[in-house]
Amino acid sequence: MELVYPAATRAARVLFRALGLRIDLDGADLVPRSGPVILAANHVSFLDFTLVGLAAAPRHVRFLARSDAFDHWAAGPFLRAMRHVPVDRAAPAGAYLTSRRLLAAGEAVGIFPEAGISQAYDVREVMPGAVALAVETGAPLVPVAIWGPQRVASARRPVDLHRGRPVSISVGSPLTLAQGTDVVSATVDLGARLQAMLDRLQSLPRHRPAPGESPPWHPARLGGSAPTRSEAAPRESSPRSAIRWWERVG
Repeated sequence: MELVYPAATRAARVLFRALGLRIDLDGADLVPRSGPVILAANHVSFLDFTLVGLAAAPRHVRFLARSDAFDHWAAGPFLRAMRHVPVDRAAPAGAYLTSRRLLAAGEAVGIFPEAGISQAYDVREVMPGAVALAVETGAPLVPVAIWGPQRVASARRPVDLHRGRPVSISVGSPLTLAQGTDVVSATVDLGARLQAMLDRLQSLPRHRPAPGESPPWHPARLGGSAPTRSEAAPRESSPRSAIRWWERVG
């Protein structure tokens, strides 16, 4: 019986209520209620883990996270108790094998294929691991787009605890990738799919900046003052195997 995961979920819900987040969740019914599943989400904030978990509730999602977080004196014990998966960037095969075992046991695995928060707030380089797992195991791959929590807590920005921020979560249709599927091509497709889902959320009236506003939490291409992809790249640490999917689309 798990005790820590349900308690952490309740604590997250209390936090969201305290912040007055106006969360809109679309497509939660597309997450399989049982059996192996891979949730692949874009990454814009430090709240994304709990938001993807909310979309998959009541399932417990085992997230891949950087191994140094497991060494933190406060976070580490909780991450281990919740059976999340440490990723050593110097030796990522261990995380892949652990994820494969979890899927074989019918678990839900959560992956942020960008391997870090996008500071441009567009989908950045995408790692092939989520697609490779789906191809090898046959587990459905469910894309998830998140927009809004970057206004609260994101990389290289001060925490903003103003109440009432809008947050949108969109769950896409599960993808079943047959054995033999080209992993690189399917990863490019995943990046494009996540970006298309993100584009839709960013265009919603509830997320548009005020007239004349050029906020740092909004993409430069949409009139915000966030860095462009090329400006953000030197600040972001992407593994060598990451794929610049936008250069291969079309």
